[in-house]
Amino acid sequence: MGGEDARLRAVVSLAQAMAAAHTPRESWRAAALGARDALGGNFAALSVWERELGRLRVLVNAGERADGEEEFPEDETYPVHQFPEITEFLHERWAGGGEPNAWVETAAAPPRGGAGYCHERVTALRRRGRGCCVVAPIVLHGRAWGELYVARPVGAPVFDAADADFATVLASVAAAGIAQTERLEEVRRLAFTDPLTGLANRRAVDTRLDEAVERHRADGSVVSLVVCDLNGLKRVNDTLGHAVGDRLLERFGSVLSLCGAMLPGALAARLGGDEFCLLSVGPSADEVVAVGEELCLRAGELELGEGVACGVASTGDPIGPVRSARRLFRLADAAQYRAKAARSAKPVVAGRDGAVLRLADAPPSAPHDRRRFRGRS
Repeated sequence: MGGEDARLRAVVSLAQAMAAAHTPRESWRAAALGARDALGGNFAALSVWERELGRLRVLVNAGERADGEEEFPEDETYPVHQFPEITEFLHERWAGGGEPNAWVETAAAPPRGGAGYCHERVTALRRRGRGCCVVAPIVLHGRAWGELYVARPVGAPVFDAADADFATVLASVAAAGIAQTERLEEVRRLAFTDPLTGLANRRAVDTRLDEAVERHRADGSVVSLVVCDLNGLKRVNDTLGHAVGDRLLERFGSVLSLCGAMLPGALAARLGGDEFCLLSVGPSADEVVAVGEELCLRAGELELGEGVACGVASTGDPIGPVRSARRLFRLADAAQYRAKAARSAKPVVAGRDGAVLRLADAPPSAPHDRRRFRGRS
């Protein structure tokens, strides 16, 4: 009875830990650590089956890691043909009416192999100083999603059939937690994504820019903002229809994404209507301006529209102290306003065009002017 109570508490603890996870990484780590503790192991891993690539990709290694194992590995993958139980043992038994149950393997493998026996796993156990492991399939939406792997060191008691049954239960709890996190991520993605172009939206820019300015104030990182206004959208909408105008927005979004990829880690976003931006943290002002020039060039080559008006503001230029996201936005907006008024084929850069600083500090207030400088605090 005591053992059953302990396992029930372990299941509840795992469910609570996964419910408290806010990101996929937190969810993966909670699943691995919860299963490790519940099964009395010293190491656990969670892997996803990437069908299209024919491989298992390790998401997290938790506990006592061996040499070369990282907690969140970038490229630890294993071809599925090295682990035939994924496609054979799992699916043959499942398709035959059984359940996707866990199985146990030991470093002292059975002489002729047994159900689920995999030479590669046995070799890996020996290489990493582990005595045994239990492998439990993770099933999401009725399909094999990946696996939960828990190991014990050499000399520790070998997992038994009861442990395998319990691992199957834990994998089910983990699957429910992973599904919940995936739903939350989808909601979060939709909240920060422009539905037409697939780029980030204004909310995402506001959040990232606040963080970037804080980083700039802390360590001097260069923060740059490129604000773009797509010329000619109204004419396209009025003469060819909004469906064609939407295609122009989508096409320019692709160009912006392509140019943004030239700046490591840059965020490409649609602010709304015909306004877009790139947010860069790290690259120099000159690098950002060069990308802005490329963006203007490519936008001018689009079949529809009339190019783009582009303004740049970077803490790497002489623009004075930037203590808030609002200040950088106003400067980039003023530079873009200058570019549009001058019909400039290249970006106007705050700090390199003296009028931009004056314009940002004293924006136009004519009631007929459709431009409104960013006033978010």
